[in-house]
Amino acid sequence: MKYNLTHSTWGKSETTAIKKVISSGQYTMGKIVKNFEIKFSNYLGKKYGVMVNSGSSANLLSIASLFYKKKNPLKPGDEVLVPSISWSTTYFPLQQYGLKLKFIDVDPSTLNMDVESVKKSISKKTKLILVVSILGNPADLPALKNICKKKNIYLMEDNCESLDAEINRKKTGTFGIVNTFSFFYSHHISTMEGGMISTDSIELYHILLALRAHGWTRNIPRNSKIFKVKKNNFYEDYRFILPGYNVRPLEISAAAGIEQLKKLPKMTKQRRKNWKYFKNLFENDKKFTIQKENGKTSSFCFTLILKPKFKHLKKKIFNLLRRNKIGFRMITGGCILKHDVAKYLNFSKSSNLKNAFYAHENGFFVGNSSKDLKKEISLLKKILNKINE
Repeated sequence: MKYNLTHSTWGKSETTAIKKVISSGQYTMGKIVKNFEIKFSNYLGKKYGVMVNSGSSANLLSIASLFYKKKNPLKPGDEVLVPSISWSTTYFPLQQYGLKLKFIDVDPSTLNMDVESVKKSISKKTKLILVVSILGNPADLPALKNICKKKNIYLMEDNCESLDAEINRKKTGTFGIVNTFSFFYSHHISTMEGGMISTDSIELYHILLALRAHGWTRNIPRNSKIFKVKKNNFYEDYRFILPGYNVRPLEISAAAGIEQLKKLPKMTKQRRKNWKYFKNLFENDKKFTIQKENGKTSSFCFTLILKPKFKHLKKKIFNLLRRNKIGFRMITGGCILKHDVAKYLNFSKSSNLKNAFYAHENGFFVGNSSKDLKKEISLLKKILNKINE
């Protein structure tokens, strides 16, 4: 038996929807993308959604949009507080737009940003807190939003790993002024490649529409307040108002997304069942610590971090997992400051980041998915129990 990191959640409904798109001859961004944006926004309880070609592009456009606000825009040199464990493209748009990153250590129990460290790290230069709920486990979003409100700081959620997670009966990915999602193959829903930005700000919504497609006005409502329509329609069709990109999604991806969204509640329910079973087997394990659930997880993967007494066993454990065809990876990509790319980042640290560094060096994750994994999780437990101290 193989224990894979993920598996496909597509079925007949997705392929049927895609075939309809192919038959239509309209492949690039159109009515189906718009329909998916509306359905996704309604699911979250947000006003606006902007679909793009990846979660990474969603992060890029979200940061860019905050630079083009009329009031209180971000500026190069502004400080952003970021978690010290996340995916690489959480950080790169910040660097690319000239922002200064300040890394916050994680709470070792949840692997999310430590709120007390956040409070101590805010300076006069802090303009944004970019929060990530790690691997389906909600960060303390209510506390962080309250901090931002008091300090007049923007809050952005990179929710690419935590679609359908909840805290205080509210979905993650709904707390920030902009919020991002990823629909990559291994994520909670899959559109092959794809991502989404959610917001309640009509100004940011219109800015994002321009940034997504060349920086032009063509996709923005004519009554928008971010530009004034000129009398000559000939020039209006190719009118560029922002230094944008081309990160438009495909109709094929949106068609699959609509079908996947229908399945999401059931898939999340199974992920939570798998998490409960994993937790029952491992929460009292003498060798490992696992994530402590905060709110209601959508459990992207299962983390295992070796306790200090047993960290010397890492190589032996990894070899055993490989021999038994159990897929595993670094937790989310680990701590970015442990990677070569750190030399290109403009950053400071709030502390020595001991928790993030420890998780990077001594942790790993195995897969969760929307199918019953009791057999696979039981196999994992049996294999890890064989490790001699």
